[in-house]
Amino acid sequence: MKRHYERHLPHQVPEGFPIFLTWNLKGAFPDEAIEKIRAERQRLERESPRPSESARDRKIRHDKLLFAYSDRFLDAATQGPLDLKETANARIVEDSILFGVPERYDLFAWCVMANHVHVLLHPRWELARITKGIKGFTAREVNAAQRQRGRVFWQGESYDHWARDDEEVLRIIAYIENNPVAAGLCAKPEDWLWSSARFRIRHAWEVGRVLQLDMLVKTSG
Repeated sequence: MKRHYERHLPHQVPEGFPIFLTWNLKGAFPDEAIEKIRAERQRLERESPRPSESARDRKIRHDKLLFAYSDRFLDAATQGPLDLKETANARIVEDSILFGVPERYDLFAWCVMANHVHVLLHPRWELARITKGIKGFTAREVNAAQRQRGRVFWQGESYDHWARDDEEVLRIIAYIENNPVAAGLCAKPEDWLWSSARFRIRHAWEVGRVLQLDMLVKTSG
């Protein structure tokens, strides 16, 4: 069974699977980046089909490639909105993500970057309700702190991709936690302050397991 919802794009969210979510700050993609992403999409569409690859599998492969291509733009950004570089703002976002455990979702991994956020979770609530809660609360808090009430803080759309098996879950976790390293911001994943990687060292949290509530209690204490 799939829950279906729409904003500007259709999303299909299968029940019972972890979901990889990414959302970015409003305006994080300049016009130049948008044009390059559009050109890359067109290039992929012109590729000859791979032998035995279904139209669905081709789309999934292209979506993954375009996501990685787009994510590199966000990682390399030195201009545009970079509000999450500020410690107070990054903490607001991370705390909001952790707040949903375990009632709203099971949490596998997260990372707060300067202009975007990655999360891997298994929804217990409707996904649209989860993302609306996190993005709405954090936008209000950051805008209030920066005296920017009413500002559109987050891009309306979020990227979502459901992990089809345990192997893909592990690949996504590695991608999320290695993001700061790939961006050249730290030497090891656990060195990044706003990431699930540091929790693994503190709590012997096994990769692929969901975050337990007692880990949050120990951390806050």
